[in-house]
Formats: sequence, structure tokens, C-alpha cells
Amino acid sequence: MKEIKKEIESLKEDLEEIELRTLLSGRHDKNNAIMTIHPGAGGIESQDWAQMLMRMYLRWAERSGYNAQMVDLQPGEEAGIKSATITFSGDYAYGYLKAEAGVHRLVRISPFDANKRRHTSFASVILCPEVEDDTEVEIREDDIKMDTFRASGAGGQHVNKTSSAVRLTHIPSGIVVSCQNERSQHKNKAVAMKVLKARLYDLEMKAKEKQMEDIVGDKKDIAWGNQIRSYVLQPYRMVKDHRTGLEIGDVDSVLDGGIDRFLREFLKEKMRHS
Repeated sequence: MKEIKKEIESLKEDLEEIELRTLLSGRHDKNNAIMTIHPGAGGIESQDWAQMLMRMYLRWAERSGYNAQMVDLQPGEEAGIKSATITFSGDYAYGYLKAEAGVHRLVRISPFDANKRRHTSFASVILCPEVEDDTEVEIREDDIKMDTFRASGAGGQHVNKTSSAVRLTHIPSGIVVSCQNERSQHKNKAVAMKVLKARLYDLEMKAKEKQMEDIVGDKKDIAWGNQIRSYVLQPYRMVKDHRTGLEIGDVDSVLDGGIDRFLREFLKEKMRHS
């Protein structure tokens, strides 16, 4: 009897693995992922929420065996972050994390409000696959404005003494990327170019998808909108994904990186809509 139970369990695991591989069959799902987090309007509240999200994804990477590297981090003046760009390296990093692209909403009693009022904060997450060097994305030198600045935060005194950090502005698209992780300006520029290339490629792919939708008619449900998930800490505690309807009551676990159920449900929902 024990042997049969073990075989059934093993079979279930195999089937789950097959299902997962089927769900992760997109063109770039196997690639590394590049994530950028921006706070919404609302100053310190949203900046703190953006930092909470950043921690959630770093904890998820740690728990899931992905290598997360901070490419750029702009801290807020009082608390939180103004922006963060992180690369996640490992098999199917983009396939899983693409579920997180969109606007995330937090409802809580503000730790920054002396009157202990309830606040709603927003932060946006941009996701794109890291593309191979031979991928054809045309970036003309004339279209790029490069600025250098002194890196902030960790990195030792050398980082702060020299203007090694690089900011690239792609003039036609308005996309701005920064890198201050490496010690040399040359290396930072190379990493920033890689991020810019990935963002432009993603933009190109989305434009093609939009063209196809215009031709065949947009079949996506209106619920697949910008606000993808709400995290409520007050008056009750719950995280709800608005695309799949999945609700989880253990908010602390989710904010500590336990987002796998959301990622899986998103993939299943995408499969049903395709």
C-alpha cells in the first residue's frame, strides 16, 4: 500500500512538472528577467510600498534559487525607494515573473501618519526578458543621451568619489535606464545598454501584439487591466489577484516572498485565455 501511495505521489509530481512546462512555453519564458519598480504618486507612502515590493521579490528569488542582482537603486529622501532595477538569473525567471507586471495596490494604516489614518498606495512593476546579444534591436548612438553621476549607497568609497554611475535616455521612446552597480563607468554603461535593449525589444513585441489584437479583435477580458493585485492590511488582511480571483489571507507570508500560487494561477489563467 505504501509503495502504491509513493508511486501516486511521484506521478502527481511528474504531471505537475509537465503542466508547468506547458504553461511556460512562451518564446522568452526561459530567459532571465529584468524588473523595474516605480512608486506611484503619494511621496513617502508609495516609496515605502515600492521598497516592500522590492523586498518581496528579492525574498522570492532567495527562496526559489534565482540569482537577483541590483542594477540600479534610487533611495527615497526619507524612506523607501524612488526606483529599483533588478535582474533575476536562472531558468524560466521571465516565465514566472511576467505575472508581476502591472500596478500593485496597498491599503494599510500609514506608519508615517501621526493620526493613524488608512492610506492607499500604488507602485508599478515593469518586466521584460533579458535578450541575447545577437537579438536585432537597432539602437542608434544619436538616439541616446548619456549622463554620469556619483553612485549612492553601497559600493565603498571608490564608488562615491567618481562619477561611475551611468544614466541612458533613449530619446525616441523616452525610456530612461540607470546602472550604478559596477565599479567602472564602462561596465555600468554595458549593463545599462543591456537593460535598454531588453526594454526596447519588449516595447517592439508589445507593439506587434497590439497590431495583432487590432487585426483579430482584442479577446482579452477587461479584468486583465493595469491594477493586478491588492494587498490589504487594514481593516482586514488579504492579498487578492484581480485577474485570477485568487485570495490569500496570510499577507505576511506573501510579502515575505510567498508568491508562487499567484504566479501559477496567472499562468493557468493565461493558458485559458489564449
